[in-house]
Amino acid sequence: MLTLENARQWYSENDEVHGFSHIERVYRLCEKIGSKEGADMKILLSAALLHDARGCDATQGERNIHHLRSAEFAAQVLGGLGWSEKDIRAVQHCIRTHRYRKQDTPETLEAKILSDADHLDAIGAVGILRALAFAFQSGMPAFTSPSPYFLENFETQPGEAHSAYHEYLFKLKHISAHLFTTTAREIAEGRQALLNRFFEQLAAEMQGH
Repeated sequence: MLTLENARQWYSENDEVHGFSHIERVYRLCEKIGSKEGADMKILLSAALLHDARGCDATQGERNIHHLRSAEFAAQVLGGLGWSEKDIRAVQHCIRTHRYRKQDTPETLEAKILSDADHLDAIGAVGILRALAFAFQSGMPAFTSPSPYFLENFETQPGEAHSAYHEYLFKLKHISAHLFTTTAREIAEGRQALLNRFFEQLAAEMQGH
């Protein structure tokens, strides 16, 4: 079975968004949620270690398919360890369906838990840190006033920056409503409230209220 130390080689130690610290937190959340929900821990924890292994540090276009690239990489790693095709496919399904912006829906318990754990790391105090870090990494501001069109359609207009506040309105504000497991929803309650308070206070202060 893969370990956190095995996974360290695949991730940056200095990336606050998708680096090793994120992987370690998601792994620990998967341990906690998986043990309570009755998951296959071999599949779940291996998927947690591999889910961002390829493409997160690339350009935006490549980052958008990092779940697919990471699933391909997982097959290479696990195949080299002698895993069965069935188990490899189970891990790949978890990885392919973990993103918020995705077409595929998690079907297995393990995939649902990985998705939940990854989403939990996007809210709370850590979620605030990651949202701001991602904006700054991408050359975007923490806050700009969203256009009326964005507020209605969640799409930026030409010349409109997708700030961290935009990401909050589009995604982060609603994370807890997209969780699958009871355990994850219980963990999310305080984290979601904290993140929402921060971004609403940020908007108020930036707009001079």
